[in-house]
Amino acid sequence: MKLVFASNNKNKIKEIQLLMPKHIEILSLEEIGCTVDIPETAATIEGNAILKANYVTTHFGYNCFADDTGLEVEILNGEPGVFSARYAGQQKNDDDNMNFLLKNLKDKTNRKAQFKTVIVLNIKEQPQQLFEGIIKGEIIHDKIGSNGFGYDPIFVANGYTKTFAELSIKEKSKISHRGIAVQQLITFLQKTFL
Repeated sequence: MKLVFASNNKNKIKEIQLLMPKHIEILSLEEIGCTVDIPETAATIEGNAILKANYVTTHFGYNCFADDTGLEVEILNGEPGVFSARYAGQQKNDDDNMNFLLKNLKDKTNRKAQFKTVIVLNIKEQPQQLFEGIIKGEIIHDKIGSNGFGYDPIFVANGYTKTFAELSIKEKSKISHRGIAVQQLITFLQKTFL
């Protein structure tokens, strides 16, 4: 089975390929000739995932899935949320985003946060499917670790002592928000098509 993952984010693609069974081949946007930066103009994480999946289905006709992820910080009323990738500006720079978040949390004692991923699947004659993964944790005061991407160096999941950026890609994928959502996607695909 071939499925397009509506992303050109090499880190995300690598994480998802590691989780997928061998009989599901993942194609990136680049591999299907989609060079457009698909607009993410929805007001919610779910909405952005739907926009991306629908764009690929409409313009390229492939079975596909798309995800959107946000970091939601309790004391900041869920910020950066849907704006996580461009929290510090349109340049979508991980360091700038982390620095801006740490600045906004400077004097805060409540540092509870959660990562939320929503995956939307458009496949064959099935109704559109949504899968959600959430991992709760907290934002630490300094960046630690060099693995991962996004906010990984400042996020520690509940029950862990290491940041996501200190975990190997395999360790992170087992417990992460994206890993949880992808497992639901795989279960659905195996039940429905295999």
